[in-house]
Amino acid sequence: LLGAKYYAENPLYPLDHTLADINIDIVNPWGKTHDVEDISAGNSTLDEMFARAAAAQGRVAKPNSEPEKGSFFRADHFELSKLGVPSLYPGSKAKDFVGKPAGFGQRASDDYTLHHYHQVSDEVNPSWDLSGAVQDDQLLFSVGWQVANDNQYPTWLPGSEFKAKRDVMMAGKK
Repeated sequence: LLGAKYYAENPLYPLDHTLADINIDIVNPWGKTHDVEDISAGNSTLDEMFARAAAAQGRVAKPNSEPEKGSFFRADHFELSKLGVPSLYPGSKAKDFVGKPAGFGQRASDDYTLHHYHQVSDEVNPSWDLSGAVQDDQLLFSVGWQVANDNQYPTWLPGSEFKAKRDVMMAGKK
């Protein structure tokens, strides 16, 4: 999180020229899914782009499955969000894995969190099925492509605590 804080305070590109932040924090190492989680759901117009890109892959974008854990407020994108940059934070809690039994994703995620997350064993495992990570990367590339080629900047939704900061930042651009 320190690197994100430093970048937000010393951006390579001015934040009023930064259209969006797509935070890739954790990849899905357990295979392809029929769904994908949006931890940042309900905050910005990036949600719509994310949902459309997921639908184009034949998947469903679902909102944060564990909002009580505050994950949106504990990841790298948050430093840019606080300064007004719309952020998309896809999660790793897909529930519906292709060819796997119900509950597989939750069990795999819980096991990883308990036994490996931020521990010495938190490293690449040759047994992983990274086809899910590829699927997610293609989805996020599609969102980034939409952001870069759209006629409108992504915006925070009304009621978002970050909207006022962005509105002030962008007021001089109009």
